[in-house]
Amino acid sequence: MDYRFILCLAIILISTKVLGLFSRKVSMPAVVGALIAGVILGPSFLNWIPVDGETGTFIEYTAEIGVILLMFTAGLETNMQDLKANAKASFVTALVGVIVPLIGGAVSFALFFHSDLSDYTAVLKAIFVGVVLTATSVSITVETLRELGKLKGKVGTTILGAAVIDDILGIIVLTIVTSLQDPSVSPFAVIGKILLYFVVLFVLAIVMRKLKFRIETHDEQRRTVIIAVAFCFLLSYFSEVGFGIADITGAYFAGLMFCSMKVEHYIERRTEISSYLIFSPVFFASVGLKVSIDSITPSLIVFSIILIVIAILTKVVGCGLGAKICGCNWSEALQVGVGMISRGEVALIVAQKGYSVGLLDDDLFAPIVIVVIVTTLITPILLKIVMSDKKKDVQAA
Repeated sequence: MDYRFILCLAIILISTKVLGLFSRKVSMPAVVGALIAGVILGPSFLNWIPVDGETGTFIEYTAEIGVILLMFTAGLETNMQDLKANAKASFVTALVGVIVPLIGGAVSFALFFHSDLSDYTAVLKAIFVGVVLTATSVSITVETLRELGKLKGKVGTTILGAAVIDDILGIIVLTIVTSLQDPSVSPFAVIGKILLYFVVLFVLAIVMRKLKFRIETHDEQRRTVIIAVAFCFLLSYFSEVGFGIADITGAYFAGLMFCSMKVEHYIERRTEISSYLIFSPVFFASVGLKVSIDSITPSLIVFSIILIVIAILTKVVGCGLGAKICGCNWSEALQVGVGMISRGEVALIVAQKGYSVGLLDDDLFAPIVIVVIVTTLITPILLKIVMSDKKKDVQAA
């Protein structure tokens, strides 16, 4: 066994904590420091943390647990009344927030690389770049909103709801585009699986409402937390493997099912301990570890900059417009749009899928990773700016 993973874990925990404290000193969320720590420790700079081999696999798996626990906690903290009240806004925000980046990404790729629109494959490749930009990863946003005391309330629940719907819509679009490249995949079969997924969730929610969890004794407390976390992992697994839905979506829905059982605060506090100590820092650092500048050419740098601008503007405009249509004021619409900028691991998963079916070339992977890193880094900074004039909600108390 290669025991370097223990040393690497210690380095990640120390560096994310130190840079997180520094970020707070300069009035930025601690998550920004954790992301920068990953970039510094990764192959682009110090190269202290390997991204392959046994250690790389350990970090990858630990990071996945981290993002699952993060989204599970977000579900536990969700106010169901606020979520229901903002359901329409979440759907419209997600819908417009998928359409605008899809068009923006496809057009920017086609214009920059002078794609031959008479070439079927070239058109699919352009569209796929747009598909990558439709992805939204709110794990960074969730942590930032929590630090700012904004996770609850109209803006926070709209962002969370829109992110879940965005994930579903993104999967449908991804499936349709990849099926055009691979005839063996049926778009209708995938849509059917998604519908079945929500039927299963509905049945599970009814069953969970019938269960009564008690936390009056120490044994009952431990048993409840273990059952809740195990249920989170099970739903995450079956979402990903059984239905092709992102595991973090399953984790979020698991949290939602527990959030109205009057034990959610206890589960949340106990879950956050392990998440805060190990798993979340590794996840945030792992995003930065994916940066590699070896294969970047001047042309790709220019395209990366263009793609970053498109990625930011299309989400701010698209999601912000959707929120505005549904009754948010301009300030709230801007906050929702900024909260949906981060692409995170979701865009990387989509990019990997396109690469496996031949819709994404080797040299385009680096710009995608750069977009992921920049949007992930800039989201908490922009959220801090656009929410700076607002009072913290009840969670901050």
